[in-house]
Amino acid sequence: MLRWGLVPSWADDPAVGNRMINARAETAADRPAFRDAMKRRRCLIPADGFYEWQKQEGSKRKQPYLIHMKGDRPFAFGGLWEWWRRGDERLETVTILTTSPNELVAPIHDRMPVIVKPDDFDRWLDPSVGAGDVADLLKPYPAEEMEAGPVGLNVNNPANDDPSCAEAWK
Repeated sequence: MLRWGLVPSWADDPAVGNRMINARAETAADRPAFRDAMKRRRCLIPADGFYEWQKQEGSKRKQPYLIHMKGDRPFAFGGLWEWWRRGDERLETVTILTTSPNELVAPIHDRMPVIVKPDDFDRWLDPSVGAGDVADLLKPYPAEEMEAGPVGLNVNNPANDDPSCAEAWK
């Protein structure tokens, strides 16, 4: 429904969104590209897992890992969305907020998505709640509620959009 990569309303060229697929939670409220969206246009992005790639010592290859909730429960990333218009061209764009990793993700990658707990959905989505009043939600999700495991290299190709991407690496 939305185009990946946030394009600020003031941008001259929508290609700027190619560099804004993620927003650092620590600076989103202050950076001009994300500031207005952080104030008024927060969203939730449903998911059942995400991938991170771990650098392999002595190799250029990176090992992909699937990270998900125990019991395969669905969850939601904290995101920001924005309108962009130039003449007849109109876009709605989105980015995912990232934060420092929890204890599970840290050995795999140096960042992880912000995951908003269901009890905090209403506060996160309420545009009358200021960015400073949701800052406490921009933290690593509890590691003990999550699992991670290596998956095959099939996930490295976007053309592979099937269950094989989530199969354990053998």
